[in-house]
Amino acid sequence: MAPLFILLALIFSSSTSAFTSSHYSDALTKSILFFEGQRSGNLPSNQRLKWRADSAVNDGSSTNVDLVGGYYDAGDNVKFGLPMAFTTTMLAWSIIEFGDSMKSEVGNAKTALRWSSDYLLKAATATPGSLYVQVGEPHSDHSCWERPEDMDTPRNVYKVSPQNPGSDVAAETAAALAAASIVFQDSDPSYSRKLLQTAKNVFDFADKYRGSYSDSLGSVVCPFYCSYSGYNDELLWGAAWIHRASGDASYMSYIQSNGHTMGSDDDDFSFSWDDKRPGTKVLLAKGFLEKQNDGFQLYKQHSDNYICSMIPGSPNSQARYTPGGLLYKQGESNLQYVTTSSFLLLTYAKYLDSYGGHASCGGSTVTAETLIVQAKKQIDYILGDNPMKMSYMVGFGDKYPTRVHHRGSSVPSVRVHPDRISCDAGHQYFNSQSPNPNLLIGAIVGGPDSNDNYADDRSNYSQSEPATYINAPFVGVAAFFSGR
Repeated sequence: MAPLFILLALIFSSSTSAFTSSHYSDALTKSILFFEGQRSGNLPSNQRLKWRADSAVNDGSSTNVDLVGGYYDAGDNVKFGLPMAFTTTMLAWSIIEFGDSMKSEVGNAKTALRWSSDYLLKAATATPGSLYVQVGEPHSDHSCWERPEDMDTPRNVYKVSPQNPGSDVAAETAAALAAASIVFQDSDPSYSRKLLQTAKNVFDFADKYRGSYSDSLGSVVCPFYCSYSGYNDELLWGAAWIHRASGDASYMSYIQSNGHTMGSDDDDFSFSWDDKRPGTKVLLAKGFLEKQNDGFQLYKQHSDNYICSMIPGSPNSQARYTPGGLLYKQGESNLQYVTTSSFLLLTYAKYLDSYGGHASCGGSTVTAETLIVQAKKQIDYILGDNPMKMSYMVGFGDKYPTRVHHRGSSVPSVRVHPDRISCDAGHQYFNSQSPNPNLLIGAIVGGPDSNDNYADDRSNYSQSEPATYINAPFVGVAAFFSGR
């Protein structure tokens, strides 16, 4: 069976000439720039996407807390805590693993990370014993088509507490703060220490008061970002990140004591803002590969299972691919699974390469290079090596989505049209067949269907809506290939 993987590598290498390191560098630059289009709050003087302006500058004031800042998750104007925290974790992980390849962009990547880590710090420390997890009433927001600068829908504030727990969103927030603390360890040690201490506090809160935020907040978060996987995966993920950031042995003990009940025995093949199990296993597999810590051997085995599930032709292959070769998980925002899985492929390849390991798929051996080739196939597809011959990143290449499902991008900018455009008046721009007037450079959209077809249609949000959690892992992936 082993020669199969050599053949696979040759097949997947057939498109290696599609892009050069300079193309990936361009994609990296743009993938980071995208986050400036998602900013909420008071924009800095060095804001590069000039069509955006200040928005939601009073967030939190209704409850006398400062919740200004952070990111709008996608094409709407709500600040959803669970996907924002996951975005933050993945931006941090991208910098941790591949920051050395980012060259001049590492500063911009850290700025993008800090925009959300600053917000999460506020959300975690504004009121003792609580974590603020959302700003914006989603139903009224979604019924309007308004640029964020004109927003007049209710900016309700939602939190989790001992009485209304949210272990999933709290543990993800802890993971985000801990991962960010690693990034700022050298450049801003006092900020890093504050991030880590807050991560520990939030994790303790998540662990002590167990429950899902979907149950506590109901229709405010569902069906938008329901925690379908529960909260055990986030608790293990949060502990893993705090252990990596601090080296505190008590978190290793927590992982070893609780892993079996929190998903360490499960093979799961979907890594997303909701389900952290594959990411946790790859993160913890490093502990086994690096130090041969037997307590983490299980995570190496399950990481192998996840990786093998991604490789076409592997005895353990679980993944479905389109005729054009794109990983296909589901119809809604499918490219989020492509960017997260590609990130895990490259991160695991790095760990294997660093410590002389390999992945075992049944009786066959898979090398780090095979994982890299597979990830490259996916990223090249996103950037234009696909049946539609178009890039799924706005502003990259000659052909890319022009009618993106995004309020700020599709409504005339306040720079051009300073008069207010109301909730209902904005729908003329939603229904327009014209390209979006404001280029949301670097945005990766939901992507094509299972047959590689893409309708450049603003109303088809499953395909045409970008999201921060699609881009965040892509930042690390683009950095890796820009350095090769």
